Amino acid sequence: MTSDETCADFLERIVCLLDNELDRSEVADVKAHLEECAPCLQSYDLQRQVKALVARSCMEHAPESLRQRVRVQIQQIQVTYTEG
Repeated sequence: MTSDETCADFLERIVCLLDNELDRSEVADVKAHLEECAPCLQSYDLQRQVKALVARSCMEHAPESLRQRVRVQIQQIQVTYTEG
């Protein structure tokens, strides 16, 4: 970490690390910082867990009964909008 870099700078880069948007040297810099900074490591772990949870949630499908109710409500809104 250079003297002008703060944890806030690394927190932004952690998101990029999780999204695989850093080049090799940036990855090495962020990982080195994480090895030395417990608060940033905690943030990294939390963000990694949230990202995994969101990814897992996006793979689930709504029950057919819910999907049908949503379709009916959308149709009702469309009818109301076109009649109004």
